[in-house]
Amino acid sequence: MIAESERLILRRYEKKDLQDLFEYLSDPEVVKYEPYKPLTFEETKENLKWRIGTDEMIAVELKDSHKMIGNVYMGKRDFEALEMGYVFNRKYWGYGYAAESCKALIQQAFSDGVHRIYAECDPDNKSSWKLLEALDFQREAHFRKNVYFWKDESGNAIWKDTYVYVKLKDAK
Repeated sequence: MIAESERLILRRYEKKDLQDLFEYLSDPEVVKYEPYKPLTFEETKENLKWRIGTDEMIAVELKDSHKMIGNVYMGKRDFEALEMGYVFNRKYWGYGYAAESCKALIQQAFSDGVHRIYAECDPDNKSSWKLLEALDFQREAHFRKNVYFWKDESGNAIWKDTYVYVKLKDAK
């Protein structure tokens, strides 16, 4: 176990997570703002192998039912920084699980000496940036048309904007 909160266990991925992982990574609404399309069951199997092999992807499990309902990404970056991201099963949106898991991991990261945690999100993903603001992250940048994940039928990039949010260890 990596961390624990009132309702959640935050832990490494395990083989038993395959069905729960597929349940949310195959949902077009869940991955709408991610740099990948909904995954097939076979693609999810491969993705799970990667998740099991990294310590940057943290599975979020409900304490009461032991169902894995999502994940938080805490990617190591230079200068004592982490990049944070999160993806949750749509059936569990609106219950505060993302905030609860992120709070626990942020607290632990700062205790472990991390100086800065940042997150990037699509400005159209209001739920995501509202969560970051609720976690006391500050919007530090709005990059205009700085990234694309997809191309249109003619092969032209579909450019997207990015918000960058930051939380510093010693910020008041």
